[in-house]
Amino acid sequence: MKPVIHADRAALVATVADAIESLIAELAERQGRATIALTGGSVGTELLAALADRPIDWQRLVLTWSDERFVEAGSSDRNATQAREALIDRVAIPSTSVHELPAADDGSLDAAAEAATAMLRELGPIDLTLLGMGPDAHVASLFPGLPGVHVGGSAVIAVRDSPKPPPERLSFTLEAINASDRVWLVVAGADKADAAARVLGGADLAEAPAVGVAGRLETLMHLDAEAAAQL
Repeated sequence: MKPVIHADRAALVATVADAIESLIAELAERQGRATIALTGGSVGTELLAALADRPIDWQRLVLTWSDERFVEAGSSDRNATQAREALIDRVAIPSTSVHELPAADDGSLDAAAEAATAMLRELGPIDLTLLGMGPDAHVASLFPGLPGVHVGGSAVIAVRDSPKPPPERLSFTLEAINASDRVWLVVAGADKADAAARVLGGADLAEAPAVGVAGRLETLMHLDAEAAAQL
């Protein structure tokens, strides 16, 4: 995992948005489309908003999410709802190119995990997975001390008893994340500095799930200066 340090949060968001725009253009020309797994959180949402006015060929973009809060469809707690407000509803991306993870009104959590796993397999290779990281070094909804960190298989799993509300979630496994060609963590704020230092220093996986992240071609941790303060 390679750290990339930016002067501040605004520079982090702008520079990563530039990189995403360039990557989409490159992939669209080379292979016809770009498939990206989005993340939630405040920085992830800011990043999506920064893309909305870019000259991107939205017809060539396919989107899904690396994790989702298992609440009702349309809830403001859902990563997909926040992404729609920040980006998706503002651009000309086809509805058939947006693959949300199931919501709580679609059935049980376990059934949702099975359906999301099937969707992930049908989607095919993911070119880029974007991730945030919590102060506890969690990524997606893989938290320290919970069994999801150790689940194998390229799948979407049911997460219960999340230390952050809501307690029920869906999440890519580490293997599913690492099947992506590129994984970019986007990390901002002084409250992430200790976690960033531990992850880049090689902490134990069970205590810092972000340690287990590794894209097939590239793994970057984009940090603002505050998040990088302990490196």
